[in-house]
Amino acid sequence: MSTSSELLDKRIRVVVEGMAIEWDLENGQCTWAGVPSVSMFLPSSVVGLMSGFQRMAGTERFNLAVESGGRLSIDDDWKYISGYPTFEEGFKALGLGAATAGWGVWHVLSLDRERKEARFRVVNGWESVYQKELDVCWGSSMIAGKLAGFCTRLFGEECDVEQTSFAARGDAHDEFTVRPSTTSLEDRLQSLLDEERATKTDLAIALHKLKREVEERARIAEELQRTEQELRDKLSLIERQQHELRALATPIIQVWDGVLTLPLIGTLDGVRAGVITEELLDAIVRTGSRYAILDMTGVDSIDGETADHVIRIIRAVELLGAKGVITGVRPAVAALITSLGLELSAVTTLRNLREGLRMCIQSLSDKAAGV
Repeated sequence: MSTSSELLDKRIRVVVEGMAIEWDLENGQCTWAGVPSVSMFLPSSVVGLMSGFQRMAGTERFNLAVESGGRLSIDDDWKYISGYPTFEEGFKALGLGAATAGWGVWHVLSLDRERKEARFRVVNGWESVYQKELDVCWGSSMIAGKLAGFCTRLFGEECDVEQTSFAARGDAHDEFTVRPSTTSLEDRLQSLLDEERATKTDLAIALHKLKREVEERARIAEELQRTEQELRDKLSLIERQQHELRALATPIIQVWDGVLTLPLIGTLDGVRAGVITEELLDAIVRTGSRYAILDMTGVDSIDGETADHVIRIIRAVELLGAKGVITGVRPAVAALITSLGLELSAVTTLRNLREGLRMCIQSLSDKAAGV
């Protein structure tokens, strides 16, 4: 075995059995006989790469695809072999390069040109090595494809390859027999696809249904989102309208410094009484008012429950330190209150809003003067 090495301007060059291997460390590149190459660890990187392909395609399609790749990769190899007087000599020389690159040791066991049949042996082929790591035996399809490709060129007709020994399952080496074939690799691959057509069709239908279901769900989700937004907008509008109605239903007016007035109009039920109480108390605190006038000029009739609500509002006002005043009680309303036996003697009542306002202003003036 002959080797030589030299350092050429940041490049390392080694020649092994005539194979020039060069490393350009600065650019992170490696070439074998001038061809860009890459090295991978068989027990890790190659194992991960090939097992991933096999899981995706299935063993039979995986082998056919790898064999096809082997057949398609022989153009440069065949040019190299053709540079020698005989195929045997060229193949032996190519085998030295293969061994240098870790493809194993290649041998021609027999070559019958009349019968167009050849037998090959590969020792320590890289495919058997990585399959041993996986504890599987899929066959050395890449090397098989190359051998079939070489013989197709040599015999001048399509050849098929059969692997007869498998190092991955315990044999001493891989062996292959190559002879003319009545079917091409492409035909075999198409036949495999035809056998799987029903399954592929079923898968396509299932994928189509799944796609439609996903699209339908997306459409429903979009409609729900749009409906939800519309409901939110309507709810927001209702809330604004309710706020406006509450403002109209409880028109609290600051008619003087320290004096608020609230005209009562229409029916006063429990819900409305609660709203009025809340709004009025908030206004008293916010403005610091001392008086709150409840004007009942717009109330045509009253019952015991309504009168009770009015009294509760007045008491709530007084709990804040302010004074509640009722004005504008109509004669019919006053008669009804009397007939119901409701006691309003503790509540200041005046004939109309003007008198109520005058009283509140006078009281504030007296307090300011210290009277």
